[in-house]
Amino acid sequence: MTEVALEESELERVRAQHSLTQQLEALLIVADEPLSAVTLATACDRPVREVRAALDSLVAEFNGTAERESDDRPPRGFELREIGGGYRFYVRESLDPLVADFVQQQSPTKLSQAALETLAVIAYRQPISRGAIASIRAVNVDSVVRTLLGRGLIEESGHDPETGAVLYGTSETLLGYLGIGDIQELPSVVPLLDDGSEGFDHESI
Repeated sequence: MTEVALEESELERVRAQHSLTQQLEALLIVADEPLSAVTLATACDRPVREVRAALDSLVAEFNGTAERESDDRPPRGFELREIGGGYRFYVRESLDPLVADFVQQQSPTKLSQAALETLAVIAYRQPISRGAIASIRAVNVDSVVRTLLGRGLIEESGHDPETGAVLYGTSETLLGYLGIGDIQELPSVVPLLDDGSEGFDHESI
């Protein structure tokens, strides 16, 4: 049996042994970007309408409004939102202060060089997707972006209309740290680059 056939056989076994709900939870918990119902249906090899129904049930369950649960069941600490045509897990908004305080307590005082470089790319090219940041830096930036989000230095600022990818921009917190009132007050980086057109657009600096 070929390697491809073995992989397909393993996938079929996993799909057969786990419910659709379990499969969706596993995929959503590792997602860095919202996943559409079509994408999830393809991954689970199930009809889109069946996946949408399962997603609706998960949303209700996490919000404490599922019919099979008692009326006084509290919502979970996270929620499943449909954002930009896709689904993704988020911390429940009412718990944001708790999470922000925890992250700040756990985070080192100084940012790494990688974080500083990623922050600079976001500051000068915002709004920008994670994929575009990775393309500019030529490295995976997933963990760095999560760190910057956790520190409150960047924030989600919308979604790409074509791909649905999350777009990131700098936060008011960062502006406060830099002592500026607007991102336009950032200094030009062109004099610091060998080629001012490489990595940054002139209009954005």
